[in-house]
Amino acid sequence: MKLDLERLSILFVDDSPFIRTLVISSLKMIGVGHVSLAKDGGSAIDLIKKVKSDPMRAGIQSIDMVISNWDMSPTDGSMLLRWLRRHKDSPDRFMPFLMLTAYTEQQRVEEARNLGAHEVLAKPFTMKSLGEKIALTINRNRQFVHTRDYFGPDRRRQSGSLSAAERRERTDKSIDVEIVHG
Repeated sequence: MKLDLERLSILFVDDSPFIRTLVISSLKMIGVGHVSLAKDGGSAIDLIKKVKSDPMRAGIQSIDMVISNWDMSPTDGSMLLRWLRRHKDSPDRFMPFLMLTAYTEQQRVEEARNLGAHEVLAKPFTMKSLGEKIALTINRNRQFVHTRDYFGPDRRRQSGSLSAAERRERTDKSIDVEIVHG
């Protein structure tokens, strides 16, 4: 199924001018309608806030998805993702987030997932793999989970029931419950 990405607005965050040019060209080639740029996580946070408070001044109406490099200075992609998912000033804690990284070790992929990334895209990447990750993020809109230790898309990829050995046991300490009297 081919997606129409013409109305999609992506914020791409990377400190390398070469990678920014490469990714912008790739996104345009797969049909993404609007791409905004930020050179690091701090600039991205400023733009996200500006879009929320004054879209006319920001020059765009909305940001539908963030694609961010992991390793940048002074504010990296993991800090941007933490802010987006956990900070009180984040205007959209549910925003789809694709982490772009040359760090492909299992530990790094798990860290990105545990921070709340929807997908991880390894460098070097192809235009096809970039398009597939965007499509996967759009088509597989996972439910969000909020516990004391995690906020982000459900990390489980398989649907269906789990065997007794795979099922996590719920304890009183694992879930916050707030009772509201009306």
